[in-house]
Amino acid sequence: MNFPENLKYHKEHTWVKVSGKKATIGITDYAQDSLGDIVYVDLPDVETEIEKDAEFSEIESTKATSSVIAPVSGTIIEVNEELDEAPEIINEDPYGKGWIVVVEMSDISELDDLLDASDYERYVEEEAK
Repeated sequence: MNFPENLKYHKEHTWVKVSGKKATIGITDYAQDSLGDIVYVDLPDVETEIEKDAEFSEIESTKATSSVIAPVSGTIIEVNEELDEAPEIINEDPYGKGWIVVVEMSDISELDDLLDASDYERYVEEEAK
C-alpha cells in the first residue's frame, strides 16, 4: 500500500492534495485496491457545491458501487474528464492521473480534521483487522 506523505487523508478513504485554497481529491490506494477493477466513475458537475463528510460521487467496480465522500467543503472547479473514458486510471495511478475533482475550499480549517500519512496508515491497518 502506498501512503504519500504530502497528502491529507479522510477516514472514508479519500485523499487531498492542497495548493493554496485548491484541493485536488481522489480515492486512496487502499480504496481502489479494495474495490477491484473500476469500471465507471459518476463525475459531478463543475460548480457543484460539496460538503465535508457527504457523498459527491460514486465509483462502480466489478465488485461493488461505492460512495466517494468529500474530505473538505467547497466548490468543484475542475473534474477529471479522462475518467469518463478510462476509469481504470484510478486503479493504475490513484494519487496522480486518477484524481477525481479539484475543489476551491470554503473552509481551510477543515484540513485540520484530516489524517496525515502515518495516521491514515495506522487507521487502515486497524480497519483490516
